Amino acid sequence: MKSYPKVLDPNKVGEYAGLAKSGGGYVWDEVLEYRVWCHPHNGAPDLEEGSDYYYAFDTYEEALECSNDIPGAEEPLALILQREYIDEPSTGQYKHVKEERITEWPVQFLERPRRTESTIPNFMSVDAPENKLDIIRGIA
Repeated sequence: MKSYPKVLDPNKVGEYAGLAKSGGGYVWDEVLEYRVWCHPHNGAPDLEEGSDYYYAFDTYEEALECSNDIPGAEEPLALILQREYIDEPSTGQYKHVKEERITEWPVQFLERPRRTESTIPNFMSVDAPENKLDIIRGIA
C-alpha cells in the first residue's frame, strides 16, 4: 500500500466544512484530512435522511479501510490546503493565485511533490519545459 502524507493537525480532523472546492490548482501545501463519502443511493447506510455524508480520518490507511468496509462508499479523497495555486481559466492559460483555498483531491494527486517556493514560479517561467506538468510532477 502506498504511503500518503500525514495531516497538518490531527486535532482538527472532522472540523472542516463538508463543502469544499473540487480538484484543481495543480499544487498542494498540506493535507487537512482524508475523507470517505458515502452514498445511500448506492447502498451506504442511510444515516442522513437520504443525503450523502462522509467520514473524516487522519490517515489514508484508516480511510481506505472504511471505504472498503462500507457498501456505497467512494475511494478516499484528500482534503488539502493550497496556500497559493495555479488557476487555468482556459486551456493552456495559467494564472498564479496567491490566496488560500481548501479543495478535495483524489489521493493519487498527493504523489506529486509538495509545493515549494519555486514550484509555481518555475511553472510560470518562459523557460519552463514544453510540458509544464513535468514541474508539478517533480521530474523537471
